[in-house]
Amino acid sequence: MSNLTKTAEQECDVIEGCGAIKVIIEPKQKELGGFSVRRALPSREQQMVGPWIFFDHMGPADFPAGQGIDVRPHPHIGIATVTYLFEGEILHRDSLGSDQPIRPGDINLMVAGRGIVHSERERPEWRAADHRLHGLQLWLALPQALEEIEPAFHHYPSAELPALEVDGVPIRVIMGSAYGVTSPVKTFATTLYVEAHLQPGQTITLPDADERAVYVASGRLKARETEIPEYALAVFDKVPGVVLEAAEESRIAIIGGEPFSKHCIVWNFVSSRAERIDQAVEDWKAGRFPKVPGDEKEFIPFPDK
Repeated sequence: MSNLTKTAEQECDVIEGCGAIKVIIEPKQKELGGFSVRRALPSREQQMVGPWIFFDHMGPADFPAGQGIDVRPHPHIGIATVTYLFEGEILHRDSLGSDQPIRPGDINLMVAGRGIVHSERERPEWRAADHRLHGLQLWLALPQALEEIEPAFHHYPSAELPALEVDGVPIRVIMGSAYGVTSPVKTFATTLYVEAHLQPGQTITLPDADERAVYVASGRLKARETEIPEYALAVFDKVPGVVLEAAEESRIAIIGGEPFSKHCIVWNFVSSRAERIDQAVEDWKAGRFPKVPGDEKEFIPFPDK
């Protein structure tokens, strides 16, 4: 998904009730082409959680027949995008020639490396009926030694991702290792990404990680006496044995991993070097990025203002 602003203005509150919580981020809602996006990372208080530098919650958005998402071709460098849907479908196309619908439970991993262009639209047959879109798109910053690797695209069907129950809670390990299982999804540093679906009163113990956070995509959680509301990202200190309880039916995402140094981020470009981003901006303005086969006519201009 295109990052349409250079910075995200978000409300962050320091939490006193639960000693393990550093901050709770309540994202500002963005309207992008007829559907809502809540951007939790980067924020003023927290640029990254482990390697994760960008966190968008898409929808839920209901579209009547004939309408849907149309994210025109746009570029990336220095990251890998990770797209995961709860409901709906998105057609991913990129400058490598990838043409892949993503459906609920699948993972699309697009490695930008030295540069890639992609679009996110919908197949005509999907758009022809009323439909809903609901999901998450995150960006992984690549380690400095890998920022300029060759671009690549990987698709992982839902059946390939580990699924298990822990104390009755359905859990999917999307990236990294947790709860005794390891995902096959490619990583570039120590990375954690887990989805869980809790019923009221159920609890979950957070996996250990150097850095970690929990996003409430629906529902409401409690960490001791501290409430984590719907559509909030709670960032945790490195404290073992943190237990969360569902105050109501809740769908959550747990993210984390090894600490990263601060990165530069401008529009869709991420790098450890500011001059590399300046070069990417000039390359996009000059039309030096590759085209997306089958989607060559449109593109998103660099937002100079």
